[in-house]
Amino acid sequence: MARLTEKSSLIASVLAAIGASVCCVGPLVLLALGIGGSWVGSLTAMEPYRPFFIGMTLLFLGLAFRKLYLVPQVCTPGTPCADPRTRQRQRLTFWIVTVLLLGLLAVPWFAPLFY
Repeated sequence: MARLTEKSSLIASVLAAIGASVCCVGPLVLLALGIGGSWVGSLTAMEPYRPFFIGMTLLFLGLAFRKLYLVPQVCTPGTPCADPRTRQRQRLTFWIVTVLLLGLLAVPWFAPLFY
């Protein structure tokens, strides 16, 4: 059950980060693919919701961090969670996802450099 909670926090933070950056990543990806037109400018309709999605991303990353580092893990001996390598893989996955999400959240500041 604890593993499901950790995964759900990471998945929720990924979805929130995608929501936060969709206003800028979408047009950037379309322009990179050679798809353009005046309608691409209307894809920024999600911009007003960006602060909400950023907050949700940071909240879910914080919950995942709390679960991985601050809350003691209770495992039955012989289960996969009792193996210390499992916890190390979870923490490595957390940091990889965190770096990718922070990069995704930073796209709106760097996107003007590309178009």
